[in-house]
Amino acid sequence: MTEEEPKELSFEEALLKLENIVRELESGRIKLDDAVSAYEQAVKLKQFCEKKLQAAQLKIEKIEVTPTGEIKTSPLPPME
Repeated sequence: MTEEEPKELSFEEALLKLENIVRELESGRIKLDDAVSAYEQAVKLKQFCEKKLQAAQLKIEKIEVTPTGEIKTSPLPPME
């Protein structure tokens, strides 16, 4: 497994790499040292993906129509 820095990846690439690492770890066919390295990389990728999602959420706004027919935007409530 190549350990590419997550910041050089798109969200989709990071998520795909994370999914592949999880599959590899779940298979049980990986050496202990490699499993530890893969786990460390998975943690980095997970954190990277979470940050990307949080940043995207901050950019998204809810479009509302007021009772007077005026259109306005407001931030979406935080994800739980």
